[in-house]
Amino acid sequence: VTDGLTAAGRHAEAAAGRSGFWTWTSSALVRFKSHILDPPRVPLRRVRSIRSQLRAEGLLEEFMKHHRPDAFNRRYAQCFPPGTPSLRLGRSSEKIYNFMDAQYYGEISLGTPEQNFSVVFDTGSADLWVPSTYCVSQACASHRHFRAFESTSFHHDGRMFGIHYGSGHLLGVMARETLKIGHLTTLNQEFGESVYEPGAAFVFARFDGVLGMGYPSLAEILGNPVFDNMMAQKIVDEPVFSFYLSRNSGSSPEGELLLGGADETKYSGPITWIPVTVKGYWQIKVGQGIGSFCPRGCQAIVDTGTSLIAGPTSDIINLQQLIGATPTNIGEYLIDCVRLPSLPHVTFVLAGAEFTLTAEHYVRKEMLGDRMLCFSGFQALDIISSQGPLWILGDVFQTRTTVSSTEDRTGSVLLLLNTSASNNPSISDSCMINK
Repeated sequence: VTDGLTAAGRHAEAAAGRSGFWTWTSSALVRFKSHILDPPRVPLRRVRSIRSQLRAEGLLEEFMKHHRPDAFNRRYAQCFPPGTPSLRLGRSSEKIYNFMDAQYYGEISLGTPEQNFSVVFDTGSADLWVPSTYCVSQACASHRHFRAFESTSFHHDGRMFGIHYGSGHLLGVMARETLKIGHLTTLNQEFGESVYEPGAAFVFARFDGVLGMGYPSLAEILGNPVFDNMMAQKIVDEPVFSFYLSRNSGSSPEGELLLGGADETKYSGPITWIPVTVKGYWQIKVGQGIGSFCPRGCQAIVDTGTSLIAGPTSDIINLQQLIGATPTNIGEYLIDCVRLPSLPHVTFVLAGAEFTLTAEHYVRKEMLGDRMLCFSGFQALDIISSQGPLWILGDVFQTRTTVSSTEDRTGSVLLLLNTSASNNPSISDSCMINK
């Protein structure tokens, strides 16, 4: 048994399914009124991650060698204007943007008339960007471009921005435009037009851009994040957004984003309320337990932009040993697929409640030719914050729990998690956004 994390071979409650649901809100309690128009449902597609695509094409090892943050900085620093903030030494330890393992994306539109783009709806960042028609990178050639000269609602800004991702860098210019998601229209939304996307990461991406749903303090682009603008313009019925994520192949829908509400049919079970400790990422405290992990409690981020659970290197190495995973030469960990039924459970203790993952949750399965490969869903990533090392709870965790957030009368932000006891439980993750 560990302190916040528990790895033991004990029995858990009924095995969970592979779907998840998250809800963000700033009301004291989330109440859904039948007479209010249903919140827009944005279908999310589940696709192979960049990592899986690179592996299938035999390019992953070479890619990882050239895309370590420090090596990437040295190679491409001359391509960016002097003083670009995202290229400062150590920036990669402050930001966790990394879409190597992103699997879910949906559609938005910008401009008048509408120009459509596929984006990752990412709670681990706060910026909106899409490729510009003036982008000169190879990655932009295979994606849709924003054509400012074709839009009558476009407002030029001119300021530059740079974003350092764990798997690549991006440079662009800022603008304001009409944004539409489902039937909701946001006016004068600040966004970025990327003009330079070096490296191979975005070449393989199945999405055009990213729509961040974190707090404003996380943004590289000045101005309000999208959902903050939606609340300010009063176009959502409730200050809530919710994700439903499914890992079942062929499921319908594969995923879904609701803006302004939550679908209570997508989750069940007891509810646990957890304070959001820092309003940047959706950051919460993992409770203290017994053992070597988080002996005094630790901090975790709930992130829809990754499929993995990440944590400090020393803890993850110990955890990999506990589940019998063996390392590869590129930092991944393999597990014998035959051993899955006998692997231990891993439990996160949050506000005194246990959220247990079985091997079916924390093991990622991939087909390589006619071979089935099983990879650990845990990844070493050292992120230091003022509260100590951070863990990241990605889709591996989200497919087991339900998460929602709200603001109580004292103004604090709360995160609500729901563990389902049904045969097909869902995961819901929600974070609160203050008005």
